[in-house]
This record gives sequence, C-alpha cells and structure tokens, in this order.
Amino acid sequence: MTQYGPTHLIPLALFVVGVVAAVLLGRRHAVVDGPTGFSRTCALLIPAATVPFQVIDLAYNFDIDVTLPLHLCDLAWIAATWALWTHHRFPVALTFFWGLTLTIQGVVTPSLNEDLPHPRYFAFWALHLLVVWAAIYLVIGLRKAPRWRDFGAAVATTLVWAVSTYVFNVLADTNYGYLLRKPRTSVLDLLGPWPWYVAEEIAIVFLAWALMTLAAQRAFGTDSGPSRTHGVEAAVDVDDLARGGREQV
Repeated sequence: MTQYGPTHLIPLALFVVGVVAAVLLGRRHAVVDGPTGFSRTCALLIPAATVPFQVIDLAYNFDIDVTLPLHLCDLAWIAATWALWTHHRFPVALTFFWGLTLTIQGVVTPSLNEDLPHPRYFAFWALHLLVVWAAIYLVIGLRKAPRWRDFGAAVATTLVWAVSTYVFNVLADTNYGYLLRKPRTSVLDLLGPWPWYVAEEIAIVFLAWALMTLAAQRAFGTDSGPSRTHGVEAAVDVDDLARGGREQV
C-alpha cells in the first residue's frame, strides 16, 4: 500500500469521522454510571472485526515475519475490548497510551506491504482505527482520565512486552515492534540508528505518556464522571439536612 495513496486516504477520512463521533458519543454517555450498551457493543465489535482477519491470515497467508500477533497493536485491541466492556482504569489507561501514541502512528504512517483486497489490509485498518477510536471515546469522551499509578502500570506492562518481543525477534530473526530494524517509512526515520532509536523511542514515549497523564488529569480530573457528581450532590444534601435540623432546633 502506498502511503497517502487512495487506499490510505480513504481510511484516513473514515478515521476523522470516527474521531468526531467518538467524542460526541462519549460526551453523551458520560452521564451514565458504568458501561453503556453502546460501549459493550463496541467491545464485542472489536474482536469480531479483527479476529476473523487474523485467523485467515494465519491459516492462508502465514509469514512468521508479519503474521504473529506480537506487535503492540495486537495487544492494544485486547486492552480496548477489555476497557470498553468494563471501564476499569488499567485497560482504559493501556488503550489511551497505546492507542494515542503508538497505534495512531500506524494510521498516519502505515507500514503495510499489502493493499486491497488482501485480508491483511482489512485486518490492519480494522485494528488500528477501532483502537484509536476506543481511546478517544473512553478518555476524551467519557473523561476517564488515567492516574499516575495507571501511568506506571502501563509503562511496566509495555517494558515487559518490549523485552519479551525483543528476545523472540533475536531467536526467530523477526522484527516485531520494530525493535531490531526500522520499518520502511515511519516517524522513526527522524531518530538515530539502531539501537539508539529504540532508547530514544522509549524516552519519548515515557515523556509523552507523562504529559498525557498530566493533561488528562487537568482537563477531566481523576474522579470525573457521574459517580463524582452524585457524590458531591449527596454531600450537599447531607449538609443541607444538617443545617435544616439545627435551624429547626
């Protein structure tokens, strides 16, 4: 697939429409306490849209260099499914950090050799678009800001993935996560040669996630949402009752 050719521009246009929809729907659903039917439907839609294409790829187009689900994006859709179904903080944080820094790189500068109508083309775009939309819906729409402990857990989880995937790459002579070689064309071209670009990428991602955590907390708060609102209203009601009782006495 040619970057910024017709088969790249069409998913990009769809991506923009989906971003707007994710924000608007998230804001509308933010008044509901807990996962909505829409959120859980999307949680089921992600594996329904990604798993069949991956199974076809494994069964009919197997290539150890690209087919195994070892890229971080292959874990991101699992985190997004978990996050949309439960709204638990840890998978929400993983979806937010992975989706809006790493997965989105694949949307803007995809490293994809296949084009229409290859199954890998559909699998690639289904996975990347749905993960990024989920991240935007959960954090920007529903305002579920990650806490610093969620930031730390996401960093630790990502480092475990990086070490494990690097070991597999060395043993199998593959390049999952682009930990041994840069992809054909990507933002990694702005960094130094191996292994320095890996260290630089880790440092940049760490700083970016820290800034994203700080920005999300300031914009949405760590306890934003209906539960916080109801808690404040309940506290006000109790204070009013207490004052009313004292005034009557």
